[in-house]
Amino acid sequence: MFHAGAFMIPIVAILAGCAVAIVGTIARGRVRELEIRERIAMIEKGLVPPPEVDPRGFEQAMVHQDLYANRARQRRSGRHRRGGITLIGIGLGSMTLIALASGDGRAAVGVGGFLVIMGLAFLINSLFDSRELRRMPLSSRSPASPIPSASPTDPS
Repeated sequence: MFHAGAFMIPIVAILAGCAVAIVGTIARGRVRELEIRERIAMIEKGLVPPPEVDPRGFEQAMVHQDLYANRARQRRSGRHRRGGITLIGIGLGSMTLIALASGDGRAAVGVGGFLVIMGLAFLINSLFDSRELRRMPLSSRSPASPIPSASPTDPS
C-alpha cells in the first residue's frame, strides 16, 4: 500500500527549484565576468569605460537612494517621537505607582519626573529631525528627466 510516487513529486520539485537557482546564479556570474573583461579590454585599448552601462538606470538608482535617505530620516524622527511618548507614559505611570504605593509624592516626582523629562527630550529631538527634513530640498533629478549623452563628434 506504500506509494513512493506520491513522495517523489515534491522531492523532484524541490530539487528542480534548487537546480534552477544554481544555474541562474552561475549564468549571472558569467555575465558579470564578461562585463568585467569587456571593461578591462576597453581600458587596455586606452578607452574610458562609462561609469554605468545604463545611464538612465544609474540616474534612477541615484534618485531612489535620495528617496531612501529621506525615508530613513523620517523613520528616525518617528522613532524619537514614539520613544518620547513611551517614556512620558512610563514616567507618568511610575509617578502614579510610587505615589500610591508609598504615599511619598516627592519620591514619585523624582523618579517619574526624570523619565518624563527624558521623554520630552526625545519628542523635541523628533521635532528637530522633522524640521531638518522639511528644509532639505528634494533632489533635482527625476527618473523621467532625459540624460544628456555625449555624441561621438563631441570633443568633451
